Amino acid sequence: MKKLPLRSVVFTTFLMVVCAAILHNDLRAQSMAGPASDMDPHMGMTKLRPPQPGDQARADIILAAAKKAAQRYRDFRKAEADGYTIFMPDQNQDVYHFIRESLNLGDRARFDPDQPPALLYTKIEGPNPGYKLVGVMYMARYGTTDEELNARIPLSVAQWHVHLNMCVPPQPEQRNWLMGDSIFGLSGSITTAEACTAAGGNFKPHLSGWMVHVYPFETDPAKVWGTGMDDHQGMEHNSMPGMKM
Repeated sequence: MKKLPLRSVVFTTFLMVVCAAILHNDLRAQSMAGPASDMDPHMGMTKLRPPQPGDQARADIILAAAKKAAQRYRDFRKAEADGYTIFMPDQNQDVYHFIRESLNLGDRARFDPDQPPALLYTKIEGPNPGYKLVGVMYMARYGTTDEELNARIPLSVAQWHVHLNMCVPPQPEQRNWLMGDSIFGLSGSITTAEACTAAGGNFKPHLSGWMVHVYPFETDPAKVWGTGMDDHQGMEHNSMPGMKM
């Protein structure tokens, strides 16, 4: 049998290693983004890790930065003046996301606790309607590894989440599909691309990558880091479909 030149062997070996690394990272991202439970196929969660030395101190620094940033935007009009825009204001939501207009994939590659890419508000009804700030949200690209997320905020303290398997209805303006719809959206029964296509919808495997909520004004430590699934603000089915992915 004819022997391959050494250069070909080296190149082939290098190519196999690169491909294996790419496949590993892709599978790792898919594994992380799996449904949080059989009860909610629309939500993926990171797992809580055992506390490591320095984790709490690092989380406290991030919390202090989040609180300082939130203080600036208690008045939602200040947030709007600084480039934050409310997404899906006509959809009935428990918590409304004000997203920085300049947000792009490059922003998600960086982590700056002093500059949260999203602010979280509840709606104020009545004669003087408006929005009350309840927290901030940080984001990361879909496919970001658990090690990278842990480098941003310790996974022993906070759980990042990602919204999955979203089917946008063919006429989204005619129904409150963002939450509460039994067929479409993040509360809907549709969880696959095939079922979404059959219903005439637009399927999105994930929405806007990884997110983590911080409620810096809470006094109960258990409520400061909302999980996105069962936190007290009812955040489990809120999303930002207008955001860049």
